Amino acid sequence: MNTEKLEGIFPPISTIVKNGILDKEGMKFLIEDLIEKGVNGFLFLGTGGEFAHMNAEERMDAAEFAVKTVNRRVPCLIGTGSTSTREAVLLSRHAEEIGADGILAVNPYYAKLSEENLFRHYGEIAEAVKIPVLLYNFPDFTGTDLSPDFVLKLVKKYSNIAGIKETTDAAGHIREMILKVKKERPDFKVFCGYDDHLLNTLFLGGAGAIPASANFAPQLTIGIYQSFKKGDFKTAGKLHQKLAALLPLYKLDFPFVNVIKEATRMCGLEVSTEVLPPAYPLSEEKKKKLTDLLKEAELI
Repeated sequence: MNTEKLEGIFPPISTIVKNGILDKEGMKFLIEDLIEKGVNGFLFLGTGGEFAHMNAEERMDAAEFAVKTVNRRVPCLIGTGSTSTREAVLLSRHAEEIGADGILAVNPYYAKLSEENLFRHYGEIAEAVKIPVLLYNFPDFTGTDLSPDFVLKLVKKYSNIAGIKETTDAAGHIREMILKVKKERPDFKVFCGYDDHLLNTLFLGGAGAIPASANFAPQLTIGIYQSFKKGDFKTAGKLHQKLAALLPLYKLDFPFVNVIKEATRMCGLEVSTEVLPPAYPLSEEKKKKLTDLLKEAELI
């Protein structure tokens, strides 16, 4: 299991749709643009990819197209989380079969699970595949936090549990996850989910970020990551300040997938902004607020 390339900026890429189905032309256009701009990899079918708004067949179709289009040029992670362990296992096996470089599995987000049952859920996924499994901690959406102690127990038992996306606004949580789990497994990859935690995640020894803003402004997070790796902390800091000014856009609507697609188009990529229910088109009033935010950040 090679996780060496699982670091840097991995956009949780939007799933482009038209008339309720995958828009392969638009999807390919976005993928090619982001590869050209220097992303280190992709997460397909994450929160921003609207996985929760699709059935299993639609998810597998999108995953197959994505992996085939990227064609090993950068690593591909596929989101396979589900409220059903059986479906999560099915999707994870499918991701492995089509050549994904790893999977990202959010914990079940309807039934509240005991720690024992949550451990078994992730254990079944890890045992079903040989490729790297990344956990997805998003307590604001799932209602359950994956604590560093819990993750450490999983990592000790399952060698292919190789990392985590920490979508938490608590810097201390990310710090503890890195210090506690990487002490046991130095190769464990910790990505932040919220854009403005990229710098502190890197300074603590994390792998990078899986930030939604990388769909429409990849130059900011890529610039921070590359500057950090070069030791140019002054440039990294300036880009961080510019990135921070964008963050109010995540509060414009819920779920924010419509905001990301509108921002992508406003920043010059002519892709469909259609979203899948229960997400709906962004109102004109909110589009105006988004325009103002992008202008303030000098992106349009």
